Amino acid sequence: MAKATKHINKSKSKHKHPEATLPKKWHPAPLKSSFMLLSILGFFVTIFMVLPRFPSMGTAFLIVFIAMFVAAVVSMTKAPVINENK
Repeated sequence: MAKATKHINKSKSKHKHPEATLPKKWHPAPLKSSFMLLSILGFFVTIFMVLPRFPSMGTAFLIVFIAMFVAAVVSMTKAPVINENK
């Protein structure tokens, strides 16, 4: 009877939850340079074309493009360097 209990405990320990395998430290993903370019272009198009006609929609777009730009800067400064010469 003790052997059956040990077998059950072993089978439970093999099946870990996905949360247990996640890394504990946060690492930003490297983003493409086109992502930053899109955020800058979207910001300027929103300021000159959308914001004068539709102030509430223009403000929402500005918030989105500013968040995209900040994400691109964080990715550029904190993401790990990937060696492409493999």
